[in-house]
Amino acid sequence: MNDIMERARRTVLEQGRGLAYDELVEVLRLPDDRIPELLDLAHQVRMRHCGPEVEVEGIISLKTGGCPEDCHFCSQSGQFTSPVRSVWLDVPQLVKAAQETAATGASEFCIVAAVRGPDERLMSQVAEGIRAIQEAVDINIACSLGMLTQEQVDRLRAMGVHRYNHNLEAARSYFGSVVTTHTFEERWETCQMIRDSGMELCCGGLVGMGETLEQRAELAVQLAELGPHEVPLNFLNPRPGTPFGDLPLMDSKDALRTIAAFRLAMPTTILRYAGGRELTLGDLGTREGLLGGVNAVIVGNYLTTLGREADEDLRLLWELRMPIKELAKTL
Repeated sequence: MNDIMERARRTVLEQGRGLAYDELVEVLRLPDDRIPELLDLAHQVRMRHCGPEVEVEGIISLKTGGCPEDCHFCSQSGQFTSPVRSVWLDVPQLVKAAQETAATGASEFCIVAAVRGPDERLMSQVAEGIRAIQEAVDINIACSLGMLTQEQVDRLRAMGVHRYNHNLEAARSYFGSVVTTHTFEERWETCQMIRDSGMELCCGGLVGMGETLEQRAELAVQLAELGPHEVPLNFLNPRPGTPFGDLPLMDSKDALRTIAAFRLAMPTTILRYAGGRELTLGDLGTREGLLGGVNAVIVGNYLTTLGREADEDLRLLWELRMPIKELAKTL
């Protein structure tokens, strides 16, 4: 009974407890010929502890580019020579995007801004946009506006924000190699305030940035400790002009092992496919991940990179007989 798969089956599938750090490292080191077995277990865990439904979300950037932070993977940083430059959307564009997102069957629409944290101008624009969206379409509204104060957390909740996204990005031990303009602890503090406010916390990370297998396991454990409602899992899509622009794409088999490991670390959490899956996994790998623990998808384009066409993802979900979660206002 020393085999990691047998232990994982007993601990996660039967008892509903996530794997510990050392066990996740073992999972991430499994040989390629055991990946199908691993994905099958992760899928069983997802079905038992989360159910068959898949949550679909669209995102739009309220402010793109010109961010003062130096996240080494991000083309929106104003410190790098990457081609994204600051752009603001107006409220009618936000409403149109929310309507188009709802038309795909998505239950969530996320407003994103490339900032360290929101100033008063941005908070006012977000409030105006949320009011207009709520009048036009029945969809849950999420936001991702950087680091927050407690007063801003309270204001967003009062606006009717259903969920807030603020990723840890990388494990604590690797964070300084990814970002130098703010700390892991600052991100953690915002996440705690969101979680304690009653809003749902969406908090994930990015893999394939040169971190070790051990640091991937560390990130999964730290996310599990934080206890977010949802974990978006991003795979590095190297962007020209950024410090990580020349890194190779993550190996697809490592990506599949990572998906399964995150599911086994957090058996009851929404695990969402996010950026980079198209390049890292391709069509076949995307399908395997959906049958290996993933139960949520961002459809359409991301903030600065192209995704799959929404119709392609929706068709795939239909082929796999994965029902899309019904719209449900929870606040």
